[in-house]
Amino acid sequence: MNTTTHTEAAPVSLNTSLPIEGMSCMSCVGRVEKALYAISGVSKVSVNFAVEKAQISHSPEVSEQRLRDAVMAAGYRVPRDEAPRIETREWTLQLTGMSCASCVARIEKALSAVPGVNQASVNFAAEKATVIGPPTLDPNVLLKAVALAGYGARVLDTTSQAAIESPKVADKKANHEGRAVWWAALLTLPLIIPMLGDLFGQHWMLPGWWQLLLATPVQFWLGARFYRAGWAAITAGTGNMDLLVALGTSAAYGLSVFHLLAPSVAHPALYFEASAAVITLILLGKWLEARAKRQTTEAIRALMALRPDVATVRRAGKESVLTIAEVRVGDRVIVKPGERIPVDGRVIQGDSHVDESMLTGEPLPVAKSINDQVTGGAINGEGVLEIDTTAVGIESVLAKIIRLVESAQGAKAPVQHLVDKVSAVFVPVVIVIALLTWLGWWWFGGDFEGGVLNAVAVLVIACPCALGLATPAALMAGTGVAAKYGILIKDAVALEIAHRVRTVAFDKTGTLTLGQPQVVAVEAKATERGEVLALAAALNEQSEHPLAKAVLRMADAESISVPEAEHVRAIAGKGISGRVGKLDLRFGSQRLMQELGIDTASLATRAQVLAEKGYSCSWLADIDPKPRLLGLIAFGDMLKPESAAAVQRLHQQHISTVMISGDNKGAASAVAQQLGIDQVFAEVLPEEKSATITRLREDRETVIAMVGDGINDAPALAAADVGIAMSTGTDVAMHTAGITLMRGNPLLVADAIDISRRTYRKIQQNLFWAFIYNIIGIPLAAIGLLSPVIAGAAMAFSSVSVVSNALLLKRWLPSNHNKGAQS
Repeated sequence: MNTTTHTEAAPVSLNTSLPIEGMSCMSCVGRVEKALYAISGVSKVSVNFAVEKAQISHSPEVSEQRLRDAVMAAGYRVPRDEAPRIETREWTLQLTGMSCASCVARIEKALSAVPGVNQASVNFAAEKATVIGPPTLDPNVLLKAVALAGYGARVLDTTSQAAIESPKVADKKANHEGRAVWWAALLTLPLIIPMLGDLFGQHWMLPGWWQLLLATPVQFWLGARFYRAGWAAITAGTGNMDLLVALGTSAAYGLSVFHLLAPSVAHPALYFEASAAVITLILLGKWLEARAKRQTTEAIRALMALRPDVATVRRAGKESVLTIAEVRVGDRVIVKPGERIPVDGRVIQGDSHVDESMLTGEPLPVAKSINDQVTGGAINGEGVLEIDTTAVGIESVLAKIIRLVESAQGAKAPVQHLVDKVSAVFVPVVIVIALLTWLGWWWFGGDFEGGVLNAVAVLVIACPCALGLATPAALMAGTGVAAKYGILIKDAVALEIAHRVRTVAFDKTGTLTLGQPQVVAVEAKATERGEVLALAAALNEQSEHPLAKAVLRMADAESISVPEAEHVRAIAGKGISGRVGKLDLRFGSQRLMQELGIDTASLATRAQVLAEKGYSCSWLADIDPKPRLLGLIAFGDMLKPESAAAVQRLHQQHISTVMISGDNKGAASAVAQQLGIDQVFAEVLPEEKSATITRLREDRETVIAMVGDGINDAPALAAADVGIAMSTGTDVAMHTAGITLMRGNPLLVADAIDISRRTYRKIQQNLFWAFIYNIIGIPLAAIGLLSPVIAGAAMAFSSVSVVSNALLLKRWLPSNHNKGAQS
């Protein structure tokens, strides 16, 4: 076992909490997050509107004051009386020397004992440890703690290095295991071949000294790892699989040597083939396990392969090829046909089609032209693109995806904590059973040698490895294949909850609809139609709201002159106010009109007709000198073509559907009826959505998922049992959600729940077989029904079978994958 320790990179990040004042609605949340994400070195931002705080993960180079300045520059306040607090720092350790699930508990115990460590979590399949503690914690102390426990470790920077190192470590380990298997097989085969002769009536065997000569290097050279790791376990006061193998094979080898050297034994019974075969079979199992585990990281490998090493950059009119590390934000990058796009950016020249399938799961190329966003790692099609770089390196979308996938694959499912407790006492219990087996056969049966061999079989067949691999192998395979098709599962807890979802609540705009509303009707009451449109456009001229943009587009299309508005102010969740000339205007929802006491009866019939078609209405009124209705504007937002099929698929999964919308009841009900949604909550303000989710959960007493855009719906996503955020494919900073969909396709909601269910089912299957294997195998070995060789073979292949079963998840396909590919 290599216990050399060394530090290779700086810790991952700092976590800072900022109190924020001045946020009036969920749009403010988006602005604050955007301002903070614009800082190079910020990797994660989560703004909580309800408690008025931002949690920021960032590199040590980003100062507290810089974060504060960014928030204030966005128009908000950071109170001086509550300074930002650096709460924790996170380290990722690459581990070596682990052999079974018992090692997990030992390393976690060693790391948790370090003063200041808040949390330590070890992933056996990924061979990594995640440690959270104060920024003052010295990582070298962590490395020393791991070394004292008998293992090797080094600190990795998870923003880039861990993703690169893990596949390399897996390859190196698989190759090393393969060479050990070949040497062991060459030395063991001459010992096994005479046993095969017995099947054909040929009773012959190698001379005892030849057997000793062949078995000794297998025992003490190729098997040295078991002695080293076993001794480390003893000195740490625990046990592991290596200790069981070392004890079992040493007993068989030692008994054989005793018989060979004892002068009183005329025809000694030798068991060199048993000890050598057990070690060879276990090495074979470890090799197959390493190869299988390597496949669980294919998602990371595939994502890493998307990153080009160089980029063609145009500076001062000259083109030059630079490494990615040399490219800076603002550089003009030239991408030729067939090349991978090296950076995130905005197209400033050229037209092309871009293949984003490895990032979003979208099988068809996407058209890109001037002002369109492109993502690093995508493949350029037939045209030449010139791109203005907006993000590169660890700040790119691809790097964020890799971090999310790594985080999910390194997380522990809740059930794993029970497995860890079992594994912690597993080895001592097995040693006691083996000792009782030997004593029982010797005392009650008078068979000393038979007792030794059966005790060896007990020691060898016991396998904590399968227990340790059952959960993380399935988790890594499931989250990996999900990421391949644009479904990013944040952690094991989100996956565990998602498999129990029985109700899905959808936001309407941008989730079930395209999120691109258009003006479909303008109705005037006390003025001309053109004036209604002009006044509404004046109020909305500075707004970024989708409805405001729709009004401005219509005014521009009809060449309407837009007057200047003054004292414009947003009315959270209801509309907007402002003055145009002598008019004191209000433009917004029916609820706003009711609060102002404005009579809308004259246009109520027309509004009802529009609502029945699924259109939403905004009303325009003047309140000076007395409230009077001026007119209304109706908006239509086309449904996404996949929305109806998505709802139908959820129903096929026995999941009920709910829609939460700020639209009036008529418009919301019309959309719900078109899609077949079970229940509708209409006229819900953004700040009321979370309360609606809470009430829905209490009424139904079921697990609820909320699907939204991750910004305006942040409180509702956080209030749901699991939040599912729809991304545009260029923003994966959806940290309030447990699951992020890289495409705005609602069919992915059912797919996310499906892969969660399948992954959790694999975890249950693996745990069942891992426990049953030991529950059945150990008693059979104790009563003499299994020879040490058969026990070794069974033990070797138990962990392989668990990983192989998990790898079946790689065959999973989303529901519309084949259809998309065919079209």
